[in-house]
Amino acid sequence: MHLATVDDILLQPLFTRYVSASLNLILLIALLLSWIWEKVHANVNHRENNERIRLRSDGFLYFKQGPLFSLAICVFNLVLCLLTYFYLYENDGGTGSSNEVIVAISDFALRSLAWAVVCGYLQFGSSGSWGHFPSSFLRICCWVYAVVSFCCIIIDFIIYEKQAFLPIMYLVSDISAFISALFLCYLGFPRNHVVKNAPLEEALLNDESLVRNGCNRNETRGDGNSLSYYNAGFFSFLTFSWLSPLISLGNNKALDIEDLPVLHINDSAYGAFPNLRDKLESQCGDDGKVTTFKLVKAMFLSTWQLILLSALFAFVYTCASYVGPYLIDFLVQYLNGEQMFENEGYVLVLAFAVGKFVECLSQRHWMFRFQQIGVRIQSMLVGTIYAKGLKLSCKSKDAHSSGEIVNLLTVDASRVGEFCWYMHDPWVAVLQVALALLILYRSVGLASIAAFVATVIVMLLNMPVASLQEKYQNKLMEFKDKRMKSTSEILKNMRILKLQAWEMKFLEKIIQLRKAEEIWLKKFVIGSVIIRFLFFNAPTFVAVVTFGTCVLMGIPLESGKILSALATFRILQIPIYSLPDTISMIAQTKVSLDRITSFLCLDDLQANAVEKLPHGSSDLAVEVIDGNFSWDSSSSSTTLANLNLKVFHGMRVAVCGTVGSGKSSLLSCVIGEVPKLSGTIKVCGTKAYVSQSPWIQSGKIEDNILFGKEMDREKYEKVLEACSLTKDLEVLSFGDQTIVGEKGINLSGGQKQRLQIARALYQDADIYLFDDPFSAVDAHTGSHLFKECILGLLQTKTVIYITHQIEFLPDADLILVMKDGRITQSGKYNDILKSGTDFMELVGAHQEALSSIKSLERRTSSKSLERRLSSKSFERSPTSKTLGLTVEDSDSLSSFGEQDLENIDDQNGKPDEIVDKKGQLVQDEEREKGRVEFKVYWKYMTTAYGGVLVPFILLSQILTVALNVASNYWMTLATPVSATAEAAVGSVTLMAVYAALAIGSSIGNLVRSMLTVISGYVTATILFNKLHMCLFRAPMSFFDATPSGRILNRASTDQSAIDINIPNILWAVTFNLAFVLGSIAVMSQAAWQVFIVFIPVVAACIWYQQYYSASARELARLVGICQAPVIQHFSETISGSTTIRAFEQESRFGDINMKLTDRYSLPKMFSAIAMEWLCFRLDILSSITFAFCLIFLVSFPNAITPGIAGLAVTYGLNLNSQVVNIVWFLCQLENKIISVERIFQYTSIPSEPPLVIEDNQPDPSWPPFGEVHIQDLQVRYAPHLPLVLRGLTCTFAAGAKNGIVGRTGSGKTTLVQTLFRLVEPVAGKILIDSINISSIGIHDLRSKLSIIPQDPTMFEGTIRNNLDPLEEYTDEQIWEALDMCQLGDEVRKKEEKLDSIVTENGENWSMGQRQLVCLGRILLKKSKILVLDEATASVDTATDNIIQQTVKQNFSGCTIITIAHRITSILDSDMVLFLNQGLIEEYDSPKKLLKNKSSALAQLVEEYTRRSNSGFES
Repeated sequence: MHLATVDDILLQPLFTRYVSASLNLILLIALLLSWIWEKVHANVNHRENNERIRLRSDGFLYFKQGPLFSLAICVFNLVLCLLTYFYLYENDGGTGSSNEVIVAISDFALRSLAWAVVCGYLQFGSSGSWGHFPSSFLRICCWVYAVVSFCCIIIDFIIYEKQAFLPIMYLVSDISAFISALFLCYLGFPRNHVVKNAPLEEALLNDESLVRNGCNRNETRGDGNSLSYYNAGFFSFLTFSWLSPLISLGNNKALDIEDLPVLHINDSAYGAFPNLRDKLESQCGDDGKVTTFKLVKAMFLSTWQLILLSALFAFVYTCASYVGPYLIDFLVQYLNGEQMFENEGYVLVLAFAVGKFVECLSQRHWMFRFQQIGVRIQSMLVGTIYAKGLKLSCKSKDAHSSGEIVNLLTVDASRVGEFCWYMHDPWVAVLQVALALLILYRSVGLASIAAFVATVIVMLLNMPVASLQEKYQNKLMEFKDKRMKSTSEILKNMRILKLQAWEMKFLEKIIQLRKAEEIWLKKFVIGSVIIRFLFFNAPTFVAVVTFGTCVLMGIPLESGKILSALATFRILQIPIYSLPDTISMIAQTKVSLDRITSFLCLDDLQANAVEKLPHGSSDLAVEVIDGNFSWDSSSSSTTLANLNLKVFHGMRVAVCGTVGSGKSSLLSCVIGEVPKLSGTIKVCGTKAYVSQSPWIQSGKIEDNILFGKEMDREKYEKVLEACSLTKDLEVLSFGDQTIVGEKGINLSGGQKQRLQIARALYQDADIYLFDDPFSAVDAHTGSHLFKECILGLLQTKTVIYITHQIEFLPDADLILVMKDGRITQSGKYNDILKSGTDFMELVGAHQEALSSIKSLERRTSSKSLERRLSSKSFERSPTSKTLGLTVEDSDSLSSFGEQDLENIDDQNGKPDEIVDKKGQLVQDEEREKGRVEFKVYWKYMTTAYGGVLVPFILLSQILTVALNVASNYWMTLATPVSATAEAAVGSVTLMAVYAALAIGSSIGNLVRSMLTVISGYVTATILFNKLHMCLFRAPMSFFDATPSGRILNRASTDQSAIDINIPNILWAVTFNLAFVLGSIAVMSQAAWQVFIVFIPVVAACIWYQQYYSASARELARLVGICQAPVIQHFSETISGSTTIRAFEQESRFGDINMKLTDRYSLPKMFSAIAMEWLCFRLDILSSITFAFCLIFLVSFPNAITPGIAGLAVTYGLNLNSQVVNIVWFLCQLENKIISVERIFQYTSIPSEPPLVIEDNQPDPSWPPFGEVHIQDLQVRYAPHLPLVLRGLTCTFAAGAKNGIVGRTGSGKTTLVQTLFRLVEPVAGKILIDSINISSIGIHDLRSKLSIIPQDPTMFEGTIRNNLDPLEEYTDEQIWEALDMCQLGDEVRKKEEKLDSIVTENGENWSMGQRQLVCLGRILLKKSKILVLDEATASVDTATDNIIQQTVKQNFSGCTIITIAHRITSILDSDMVLFLNQGLIEEYDSPKKLLKNKSSALAQLVEEYTRRSNSGFES
């Protein structure tokens, strides 16, 4: 009796209002006492400061939402107070309970007042107007308030049927109070950041133990605090709240890499890579043989703790996900009146809620741990692959193109990291099926066996499709690799393609490769349609089979059991779909692991090839005894044979010989690059190496010179002066801080070579190895370098230098003459001059060149001095511009030799050294900021067929969802609630209607999927073609200023996203939205009150998504931006591995790789964690909606049909996953749509002039004569840059041979570029046979011109397609060209003849041979105008003479324009043009110019002759 009385009291609205009002009154009193305390003790200011810091660290003031939220609650309760007053006043009529009126109004009034005071406290409490009030008390009040509000909600439901308006008002008030209290509890939870002025920045930056981008390895050790999951509190860790400050910052500003929390040492490359390396070494033992199993075992041992932890989360999640399906039947029976115990309904609600919460929590942490494992494994593999790349032998490197090796880094390592998402799927699938069968057996008995068989059938149906998908994907990747390999090669050589007018032919090649790729892409997307069809219809198929079996076996179908089974089938959908996908992923991962393992098993450089001796331990710097070396250690032939060499410390050793004689191989032996077959080689001291092909890192000029050394300013300045770089740097806006483009793209050949030499000099090594360093510089610069470097700074060092220039040989202490891989002669210059024919052959060619100079001088010496000094020697041709120079105006030899470089803008035709106002060529990658504009989405959707398919896709999605909901509705309504009730329809009708609806839904889904992939495929094809057309039509300035890694990123990663990901993600958003609306519609049928909660929950979800998406966008952009430097650095390392090893810099470059890897891992990892942060909150909000729906149903069990109520619960179980899916797909879409945005960026690149102008095409025989008339030509590379050519006027007569001479940067190559229209003039014009070249198409122009460029280019393939890429000539013509360029015999020696293999960049051919191939191309083309741009820089004098004779014989009637550093190459020209600072200094015949001994050309010849006859030290 007493208990009943208590129940009556507790269940009265009056009691709950009393409690609520009392709590608010207590809070007001506490705040008032705090204020009084402050007034009495005003001298405790120091406490205020401490409390302010502590209160901020506790969390309330950290969020701006606290005061605003409190104010909103205040206003809301004030409105309720007024409504309650007027309602009670009108309905009481003086006879109602005055106590209830007073208490209700008092409650709302006190709530309004209390929240107003709390708002003021949160807003102004840190400014000193409030006392030392403990924030923990406020936090306790919030928790108590939340508990009381929840209790009030339960009581409100119980008394709902007895009252009309007032309890509903109480209900609304209590629900809002409960949600508000929970939110403030969340805001008030203690946090670990103690902040004063900048609450986030210090928390992000204060950490000494963790890895920050750009720090060195030692700076990543230690112990400290950071914003990290490793030191987050328990609640913060569970809810991912430790990431909230980053999300908050991202909502206020565009995130940069510096804003991200640092990686913990365990997750960084610094911690992960050494761990794997140690484990792998212990696994491999002494033999060092890596196998796939050993690699996998080592990775497992390195991450086993995280793997086991993720397995625990997976197990908990799987078990929790079946709680709902198991309890549905109990709920339906309870709603049907079959109550097993008191308050069973609320117990069921609690069980549903707890199960859902555990499911959400475990799933989110499962995903988080997967991402953590993936980042670690990828960092491990990237470090391992990079370390291996630094040790690869040249043979191993030649067997794999750099593109293939980079693919290991970007594709295979990434795929192994992604496998972490699938590693637990096999055993989880078994557990899911087992749990499902247990639930089904309880619901449908033996029919569960049919369900199991149906599940197996669907899985088996998936298997062949998944197998085909794997095959298609492998083929797709194979063809993509081919396309990317070709694209990479084309980007590297775009300049030569444009000069030769070949770019459209190579674009056609890319398009053909893409078409072959698209064949497999079509098959792949069709396979994905089939898999999606099976996935969506698997639950329906299993349900039809199961329920049909029940009908056949006579098992009664009850709505509760049907709903339980339907919920179970929906969960079974996951293993049915994922198992084949998992098997496919396992196979793909194994392929990737096998590829990585095979790479790790490649041969390293011979560790014992060179015996390294410490400095000072021997008199010999280099000693070779009976050395036999071969680039192919398995071959019987040797590259170098019977080498015996002794080089003492301080000696200068010159190496000479014809093209292909083994000179470069000799230096490679010394640095240990060539495998040793026999003999001994000893090197005493450190080495510095300068390669023939300059290797320059992208980055600052200063960093290229220092190359890891500390700055010594005095030494640095000496090195710059010795390398003639001081004046070059002075005219640059940023001096030595200027950023050099990829491969030194914005430097001329000479500047790159001098930069290499400066790098070597600064190292202060013991032994210097120079591989023909003077070939790329002009004569005076070469003289300066030899005197200042070889004879100056390095006079006490050991120097071994290769040269084709005989004038540098007399000063050598030892000369080595090489032929066919042997040292045929050695000794001092004068000694070997008389002792053999090989050296005489080289010297003879040189003397022949000298004799031509002397004969030319003799022919002019008989002229009178007056005539030599007359102004006629300075006259221009009749069409040239007279400059009026006198003898005094011309430069002296010394001043010319040290002439400043006034215009460095002419950088081997590399324009746009400054591409923006900041002046740097290579800027940080352009990055959009803020939300992706809607026009990007719209443009993407309407690209295919103008958007016609969009409404049909939406319609098919709506029909699919509607028919699916209808089928479940039918089964629920048409079946009895219990076994005792009668069925509404017959079993045949029941199954027939259900099957018809299911089939209709399946067809709708199939149509939806087909339309999606068709739209996506067509869009991907259109965007691919548009991107590549814009790239190939872009001007050279774009390629000079854009690293190829950025372009390749768009052609590979971004294009792949458009091919496969974006179409599915885009339409998955609308499809899931339709499902959510369908679920809510079903739930509202059972309890319309769910809208009271659903609407604010939807608002909260949208707010969270918006709040999160700002950070997510920038993180996704950072991932794309930070990946390119990793690829670029690895590519640079592979191409420069010889130089890196020679300088013994492997460790430093490994550190750089780890820094870049961590820089990439940072946004990638935190992007994924931010997604879990969001998903957790959306899960909780969806679960709240579901819980309130259950509370409504349990509170009013008789108000709704039990079957419909159960159906509502069935759909409610999936509500959280559907809401999460929508937001997840939205965020993924926003992240992935950035790929479309990035491609659109490149489709708006300014284009070159038209290829062909139809209205103004020249005659096919043009030019008939080849006369080039230059009229007042002015050229600059950018509007804000100075002129490079400043008003040139001259004429190159038809059929004449013209030489162009001038110091580096004088405008020589710019003139050639303007002739080919790689650069457009700002004023003036160039006429070829009276046609202005600017008035015709650039292909019409370039196809009629021929050029041999300074950097010889060969493409991977065969000799045939290198000589004739357009396939225009017969084999006989090609052989004839090869014979004329002296390569015929060399090619005939090879087995494949014209089909002889050319490796990437022509690495298996010497530099000189590559130049001869370029000569062969122009011999085939036979143009009327020929340009030789330093064409003989890389060949010896004898070969130079051959090339000159070949050109002379085969182009006798052509206009030839020659840019050369070798005087002998231009002295037999009809005219010589001498450029200085973009102006014509001299232009006349060589004879006339040599008559005036003070002319620049005469001084040049005098210098050349003097040093050739006597050397530099005589």
